[in-house]
Amino acid sequence: MSTDTRTDVRTGRARVAVARAGSRRASAFLARRSLTAHRRSWAAVFTAVAAAAALLGAFATAIGSLLLAQPPVERYAGADAVVAAGQKVWYTAKPWGDEPRTVTAYLPERVRLDRALVARAAAADGVARAVADDAVPVALADGAPATGRSWPSAELTPYRLSDGRAPRTPDEVVLDRALAPAGTVPGSTVMLRADGPARQYTVSGLAGTGRNPGSPAVFFTEARLTELAGHPGTVDAIGIVAGPGVAPEALRESLRAAVADTGGEVRVLTGAERGEGERVDAPGSRDDLLALLASLAGTVVMVALLVIASTLSQAVHQRSGELALLRAVGASPRQLRSAIGREAGRVAGAAALVGGVAAVPLGLAVRSLLATDPLPLPVPVWLPCAGGAAGALVVALAARPVAALAARGITRMRPSAALDAAGAPEPSDPGRLRTVTGLLLALAGVGSAGLATTQGGQAAALAASGSATSLIIAVALLGPGIARVAVRVLGRPVRRAGGAPGFLAARSSAAHTRRLGAALTPVVLVVAFVCVQLAASSTMERASDREAAAALRAELVVTGPPGGLPAGAAEAVRRAPGVAEATGVLRSSVVLSRREAGEPVLDRLPVLGVTADQLRGTLDPRVTSGDLGDLTGTDTVAVGADRADALDTGVGGTVKLWLGDGTAVGLRVVAVYERALGIGEFMLPQAALTDHVSAPRDQAVLISTESGAGDGRAAAAVRDALAPYGGATVRRATADDVRIAPPVSARDDALIVVGVGVIGGFALLAVVSTLALISAGRRSELRLLRLVGAGRGQLTRMLVLETGLVAVAGLAIGTLVAAVPLTAFSVGLAGAAPYMAPAQYGALALAVTVAAAAGTLLPAARR
Repeated sequence: MSTDTRTDVRTGRARVAVARAGSRRASAFLARRSLTAHRRSWAAVFTAVAAAAALLGAFATAIGSLLLAQPPVERYAGADAVVAAGQKVWYTAKPWGDEPRTVTAYLPERVRLDRALVARAAAADGVARAVADDAVPVALADGAPATGRSWPSAELTPYRLSDGRAPRTPDEVVLDRALAPAGTVPGSTVMLRADGPARQYTVSGLAGTGRNPGSPAVFFTEARLTELAGHPGTVDAIGIVAGPGVAPEALRESLRAAVADTGGEVRVLTGAERGEGERVDAPGSRDDLLALLASLAGTVVMVALLVIASTLSQAVHQRSGELALLRAVGASPRQLRSAIGREAGRVAGAAALVGGVAAVPLGLAVRSLLATDPLPLPVPVWLPCAGGAAGALVVALAARPVAALAARGITRMRPSAALDAAGAPEPSDPGRLRTVTGLLLALAGVGSAGLATTQGGQAAALAASGSATSLIIAVALLGPGIARVAVRVLGRPVRRAGGAPGFLAARSSAAHTRRLGAALTPVVLVVAFVCVQLAASSTMERASDREAAAALRAELVVTGPPGGLPAGAAEAVRRAPGVAEATGVLRSSVVLSRREAGEPVLDRLPVLGVTADQLRGTLDPRVTSGDLGDLTGTDTVAVGADRADALDTGVGGTVKLWLGDGTAVGLRVVAVYERALGIGEFMLPQAALTDHVSAPRDQAVLISTESGAGDGRAAAAVRDALAPYGGATVRRATADDVRIAPPVSARDDALIVVGVGVIGGFALLAVVSTLALISAGRRSELRLLRLVGAGRGQLTRMLVLETGLVAVAGLAIGTLVAAVPLTAFSVGLAGAAPYMAPAQYGALALAVTVAAAAGTLLPAARR
């Protein structure tokens, strides 16, 4: 290449660089002037983006805290390590056209260790003592619950004797000083209920600990505690006290080597992991809560992106005439895209910063709603900052491309066409691509709803959820067309009822269906979301209540302390005068493996353990085939009809399950019944569960009386029969006594608050922001109406009628959008129509109306 040629190339590049720099300066100038001229429009965008960043950051904080959560170390605070059995089961299956995958699930009941491992652990290098630790629920005469433990395990907390001595005989105990009745001293006697009728023990000593031990303890001799526990060949866990100077990692490796190759998974827990040895159900609860919170977080992301896209699109659309004019006078498409992107980026960046800061207290509030004593949620100093930064980053990155996409129609025009568009009326056609996409999503939503009606269980819930998501996005895309239909339906009543303001409101809505569609989108979003969240839970709870009430035949029920009723209580009730039948109810859970669209899935399902020959007068699950009288032994099961269909089994077939402690069983189906929503999908004989639960005690005893009325004489006779056991309560039986799922728990309430309160509140804020943005863009229209003779009162009434039109149309469309998946969900799972409390819907309608009025009337009041 010659010197002249190289010079020409460098000159050309320099000219291109200068041109690009000039284009960037022009874009920056346009962005600065536009931000100044459109402060009100960008204020609404700022509010929506900041709220989205705060909400996303709050959920990121809550999920991060949940991922870090560990059950607290209380009972084993004095142990250097804990040896415990594995609490998981594995299931491997080959998805369609993919490699085999393995999924795991936590077991709900404690898996115990072979007692021989105590000696092996004690012989490991660095171990000073290895202590077998078992726990038995006990209660004092006044009903105060406690945990029975062996005295050698006291040092694992640690407890120290403050008075007296260690127990030496089966009739002696050491009491936790926090549990001991006033005036108790060594040599006093105390009545304790452990396994059977209450009996008297001598207090040999009092002990205390300087920390929170969880449940107060009663210490027996090791031999007596082993007898009460009822599993002499196994132990709950092994507490390890290390020798002086032994590092935790060295202790862990030594113990792992000592207990290896024992025929089952054995875990060595140190540090914060020791809490898992105390509360075996906490990791499973954490995973369940994490899945629910992740599902809500996905909804949050969808809602946030829809809101940001809607407000940004409306802000850009209001300037379409201005942008077209700039295009006509020579602004290049790149300059316009760059100017709009800079505006959106600056507004979104500042809003994201504000939202990220607001995410810190909001995330801490969400976390506090979800934290429980068994599973406190830690909040390291860096976590709220990281959560807020994550939310801010997501919305900041999303804003600029969304704004550029909203302006693509204007920026791609030829200058001559742009000049014509600058004075053209607002287009009502959303565009072919948008329309086709919206119609396809609507069809997909309806199709998913139809699929849900043919499914059962989790498959129906997933199909209904997909249907709701598709329909909400379809409404957002088809907004102008839906608005046009809404105006046709509601326009005539508005004109007739409103006089001149009604005529103006109807004509304005008909002329600006694109604007009306943008106003309807956030209203439909909040109505559909809140209806789905509230109605789904209330529908299932109502169906469960109805089936449990229909299944209940018992007139009376006996309940006891949290640890359950002592052994023999059910038999004592059966011998009481006036009692016809009485069955103990033992609650546990099983794990079922299945495949969903080829993917392996493990479900944890609650089950009831019952006494078959006592069911006729106490519980009626409505058997459709087989006989509950055959529900005996350890290898039989009764199955709900829907679950039996899903498993393609029936009477005489086999169901493979993992029991609560991970024991794999193949159970023979002896009966199929209908009322599974109320009493659960599986019923087992008590004998099949007793050896596989952490505390093999009845949670209740259902009683059918000879009179069939549960009269006072029968109740009094039952109380007399239970007098030696103490702590038992006899009352009228209710559906909650047999419901497989208890009434809404504190955690469920927290999730409802998070899902409906936080996300619904954000969606309402989006309603206000979007309508305020639309109102700010109508200033010239309202001024023109004033100039041609419209009075201030007439304009106010016009805006009120428009607000009513938006609220009514949004409520109707949102309710319809929610009704499609809800009907599919409720029919597929409950076989009934969806239900939402009228008071809840009334509160939702009021909130939407107030938000719509605030977004429309307040900005217009400053016209």
